Amino acid sequence: MSIFNTGRSLFKKTKVVPVFLTITDDYAKYAAAAINSLMKHANHKRYYRVIIMYDRLSLKNRWRLRNMVTRNVAIEFHKMKYSLYMQVIKRYCAKRSGSGDFFAREVYYYRAFIARVFLQYDKGIYIDSDTILMADIGELFDIDLGDNIIAARVDPKVAMVPEFVNYVEKALGIPAKEYVNSGVILMDLKKLRKVHYITQMTDLIKQDADLVAPDQDYLNVILKGKIMHLDSKWNLQPEGENPKNAKLLHFNLSKKPWYHDDVNCGEEFWKAVRGTGFHGDLMREKEHYTEIQAEEDAMKIKALIEKADKLAKGKRIFK
Repeated sequence: MSIFNTGRSLFKKTKVVPVFLTITDDYAKYAAAAINSLMKHANHKRYYRVIIMYDRLSLKNRWRLRNMVTRNVAIEFHKMKYSLYMQVIKRYCAKRSGSGDFFAREVYYYRAFIARVFLQYDKGIYIDSDTILMADIGELFDIDLGDNIIAARVDPKVAMVPEFVNYVEKALGIPAKEYVNSGVILMDLKKLRKVHYITQMTDLIKQDADLVAPDQDYLNVILKGKIMHLDSKWNLQPEGENPKNAKLLHFNLSKKPWYHDDVNCGEEFWKAVRGTGFHGDLMREKEHYTEIQAEEDAMKIKALIEKADKLAKGKRIFK
């Protein structure tokens, strides 16, 4: 057993809560805070396995993340390998380098492989690396999905921006009140395998459609009508929302506590990163974040909105 897959054979006879993150080296320090917050709130009577899906992740960062394991929270590393599906995704991302292609990175698509790769699990949770747990993630795992394939929160950022509302309703054909954010997903992996989700997604990718948030858009289009809507407390986005009773904070888009001082609930992120071995890295990143970078981040969001507006005025993307 690799020392980097601490817990691979652990908990064999015990029901495990599998939690997936997809990262590269530049996300490792944020993922450390997410994992540490998960550990702090984990039920000591249950067992959890954090599975990190990656492509480029240095030996040093794997060591530092691996050293975070606790008695009942194991960490496993899974390197993404070449496949025909991945080749389709790589080609798609390689074509997209425009100002509105904010999410044109392969790492955003790794979550789509969870059901296909991890056949030992019938159910699992995916979380973005810019999340912080405020409660036991086992509570989310225990939610009954019924006939639904996944559960996710209706995206609050869409309702705030008219251009995004028009985009999801006119370009994607999905009511804005049903369009979900893909940063936190409870998944019935058996059902995802049954509908051949990864095949459906790559078939749509081959159409080479121009999208605003591709991985999230595909999720909504393919699973339309089979998505349970999570309570906002499981994907609470502090910017513009009241964090009272939040069970999971999601620092979505550009308002990040590792860049800015005035971030709502930013102190929760800094609490979570202490003791992870990444605190110094994040402090230095914050110190070196410039006004020029802040302007560039703001321009990226503006470009996303402009792209959404343009696509909403065109033909329906998927029939």
